[in-house]
Amino acid sequence: MSGLQGTHAIVTGGGGGIGSATARHFASLGASVSIFDRDHGAAERIALGIRETGGAAEAFACDITERQQIDSAVAAAGKAFGPAGILVNNAGWDIFRPFLQTSPEEWRRLIDINLVGALHMHHALLPGMVERKFGRVVTIASDAARVGSTGEAVYAACKAGLVALSKTLAREHARDGITFNVVCPGPTDTNLFAEYRKGAANPEKLMEAFRRSIPLGRIGTPDDLPGAIAFFAGEHAGFITGQVLSVSGGLTMAG
Repeated sequence: MSGLQGTHAIVTGGGGGIGSATARHFASLGASVSIFDRDHGAAERIALGIRETGGAAEAFACDITERQQIDSAVAAAGKAFGPAGILVNNAGWDIFRPFLQTSPEEWRRLIDINLVGALHMHHALLPGMVERKFGRVVTIASDAARVGSTGEAVYAACKAGLVALSKTLAREHARDGITFNVVCPGPTDTNLFAEYRKGAANPEKLMEAFRRSIPLGRIGTPDDLPGAIAFFAGEHAGFITGQVLSVSGGLTMAG
């Protein structure tokens, strides 16, 4: 994999499972990585680990539901590494309950984190990308956006919104040299998935059911995602935009 040497990538939710794996992978490919996360301590631990192995990374405290925090973090990241040419919209949050057992307050939080936060990030970074006539935006959605998922109605709606947003922006900014693509994880062993298991009546039975339903025979890990994300961000995907790729072990095979 090549094409990330000398680039600057911002990864939201970079202190967590998929985000941290992506940050480490990008740094190993030569990118300078700005790790945005509400949990500054978690982000700093990832950044420190990258620097200890010779990579370039900085951590920035950032709640993506707060535009002022985003603007401050983007400015600070720009001072550290120059303008960002790559944005990975990874930050997300979920609850796992049937729709009728959720509340409007929970809907608002889900929408703010999973949809509005990504809108803020696009709105903050796109003007600079347009000015420079270059950008790579990779958004992490979910296979719940493509095929639905019991107990994740509002989350799935938000992730489907991100797919539609990415396709629309891909059309609007194609002539600006900016590409927008989406990676959709299937069940992946992250802290969020651990919370999902806790809510199950029989977690082991649930895990076995997942393993049986996934053709490749296992739950995904955070390290299964960064290769696909880096591909969309790299030089070999320069003629690919508005596309959606599932990384799910074959659980979903949406056309």
